[in-house]
Formats: sequence, structure tokens, C-alpha cells
Amino acid sequence: MFSDRVEVVIRSGKGGDGHVSFRRELYVAAGGPDGGDGGKGGDLIFEVDRGLNTLNDFRHNRKYSAGDGQPGGRRRCHGANGADLVVKVPEGTVVREKETGKVIVDMSHGCTREVVLKGGRGGKGNMNYATPTMQVPKYAQPGKPGKELAVILELKTIADVGLLGFPNVGKSTFLSRVSNARPKIANYHFTTLQPMLGVVDLEGADGFVIADIPGLIEGASDGVGLGHEFLRHIERTKLFIHMVDAASTEGRDPLNDILVINEELKKYSEELSKRPQVIAANKTDVFYGTEEETVLTLLKEEFEPQGIPVFPISAVSGRGVKELLYYVRKRLDEIHEEPIVFEREYVVEEMEDKEEPFTVSFDDKEQVYVVEGPRIEKMLGYTNLDSEKGFQFFQKFMHTNGIIEELEALGIEEGDTVKMYELQFDYYK
Repeated sequence: MFSDRVEVVIRSGKGGDGHVSFRRELYVAAGGPDGGDGGKGGDLIFEVDRGLNTLNDFRHNRKYSAGDGQPGGRRRCHGANGADLVVKVPEGTVVREKETGKVIVDMSHGCTREVVLKGGRGGKGNMNYATPTMQVPKYAQPGKPGKELAVILELKTIADVGLLGFPNVGKSTFLSRVSNARPKIANYHFTTLQPMLGVVDLEGADGFVIADIPGLIEGASDGVGLGHEFLRHIERTKLFIHMVDAASTEGRDPLNDILVINEELKKYSEELSKRPQVIAANKTDVFYGTEEETVLTLLKEEFEPQGIPVFPISAVSGRGVKELLYYVRKRLDEIHEEPIVFEREYVVEEMEDKEEPFTVSFDDKEQVYVVEGPRIEKMLGYTNLDSEKGFQFFQKFMHTNGIIEELEALGIEEGDTVKMYELQFDYYK
């Protein structure tokens, strides 16, 4: 089964924690801190693989995680970085955030590799926190967590020209004749279960890429059959070749077929319905008598006043095919539109670094509770404890950072002394 829309969960790696240790060597009475930094978490990367043309591989694996960074070690050893994870997708894949549906990245038109989720930064070891006033820091920074996101992958085929038409009108035969594509051809409805891309080479002119969009049926814009799945693939095309069975070999009315599919286009996207079209009246090799002239006259009277030319062709014999292709090339040259790229709408926010470390401990010698660390030093540096607002902020800081909980877990009682560098105060609830 062809798959062009899947939901997956992606996750970048967590940063490794910083390490707490001290030098312990012979003849070194009081070695300094030597705890190393943690490794960076792996990035989650999307990369275009031009050998892929479906999202089928994602049906069996719905979660993709980069490697976690390793913690730091003794003797200033840096933890190993987590392995990046490169997720291969077909060109034309649009990555959306699941909850909002907003575009994160469009893997097309030059965007072949994108870091979607950055790995968490590794935490600093205690060797980074030695100061003249704190020469034996007993704390290290934890690694930043990775990011996790539920995303939707949508494949929107990249082609200059979209080949439209009901099943069995000869689109696959036409594509196999004019390009290097080799679709399966048989007399079954929905023989083509996935868009087929082919490169059309023209003598004396630039070639173009054409996509056989699988047969549409009435109700496709409402999701009938495989409608929604296949309509996505024509969103990037600049022009449509609308193919009909002019000979009505299966009893279909070619004029009505065109009207029905154009109505489905309009229901799905007003903008799509306004794209340039050219009608390829196929199977003219099986007409009898004056039938060809009658059918072609009806089609031309209906559509050429709307600026839609009609070309009689035979995909089997090749009649009229060259004229059609050179006309399409000429129309493409006249369309001066930028490539259709889905702009970024969703930005994965970088989390603020609120992980500066601190420790809470009890000093048996001085009989005081000691709270220290970079987070504490920074808070004391910008807080005026002599003001009412500053003191209220200080109390809130103690609660929101879990310091009061840790003091109570150590058994602090009312009247006990708490020391924060130069600041000392008695604890009361």
C-alpha cells in the first residue's frame, strides 16, 4: 500500500550530566575539582534521499530517537556526545507539528538536510565552578533534556506537470512513451497506486518532470477512494495535462469527465483549479468514421474559449504527442512563478537554561545548613534583600527552586541556621 502521510514521534538526545570529583594523587594534599563535562545529546536530522518515493518505511517504525550524551568523568574527562539520528525522507516531504498542523520544514527545492531538534547541551563538571571563595565545589550541572515532538510527514510530489484523468484513460501508457518512467500498465481501476515521476527530454528545448497522478473519481475532494492522498501530490505542479478517453472505449463521456475532475480540484483547492491546463484527447486511434471530428469539436467549443487548448493524441501510436509536449514546454516557459515551497510556520523553541546547579547540605562542624552553587550566587548578586520586594522575591526563590523542600528533607527545624555564602539567617516557617 502506498503511504504519503504518516504520524511519528521524534526526539533529540539528552545532554550528559557534569561530574563531581576531586584530584586524589600522591603528594597532592588538597587536589582541586576535576569533574568533567557531560557530552552533548544527539541531534534529530531530516535528510532527503532521492532513492525514496514513498513514506512506507515509516509505517513500521513510529518513534525516532537520537542518542543521549554520556556523563562527564574524573580527571576532567569529557563525556561522549550522543549519536545524531538522520531520518531519510523522499524529496518533497513536508514536516508538520501534529497538534497545530503548522509547517516545521519543507524538504524540497534545495533544502536537503535540516536539523529539526537539537540535542541537549552537556552539563558542566565541578571543575568549572571553582572560585577564590569556593575552591571545593560539590555540585555539577545536569545535562539539558532532549526535545520530543509528535510530527506529521506529508509527501507532496515535486513535478512541473501533473497528469490528470480518470482511471484507464491511458495516462500510464502516455507516461511510458514520453519519459523514462516505467509504470505498470493494466486494465484495472487504480492500477497506479502511487504517483509516478518521469523526465521528459525534448530535442532543442529544456525537458521537464511529469507526474502521473493516480486516477481520480467523483468525491475525491471529500476523501472518497484515495482522493485526499493523491490530491496532495498536485499542489506543487505548475500545469496540468488533463487526459480523457476521447473514444469512450469504456462508455464514459469525455466532456463530463473533465468537468467532474475540475470540480474536485476546485473543492480541494480554489488555487489549484486556476492552474493552467491543456486537454489531451487520447485514444484517437480507435475512432470510427466521423466520431473523432464530432468529439473534438465538442471539447474545443467547450474549453478553448476558456484558454484551455485541446490536442488529439494517441498514447499507443504516438500521434500528436510531440506537438503536445512542445506546447507544454512553451507554456512552462511563460509561467514565471517561484517554486511552490511551504514556508516555515512552527519554530521549535529553545528551552531556557534554568539548570545552573546548587547543593543543600548540613555542615556537622559548624552546625549550619549550607546552600551554595552558581544559581545561588547569581540570585544573591541581583537581589536586594534590604527591600520588601527583594525579600519577597528571595522567599519565592527558595520555594520555587525546591530549596525549602531539600532543607526539610535534611531535618531542618525552626531556629536552625542557614548559610548562603556571606548571608546567614535563622529558619522559620
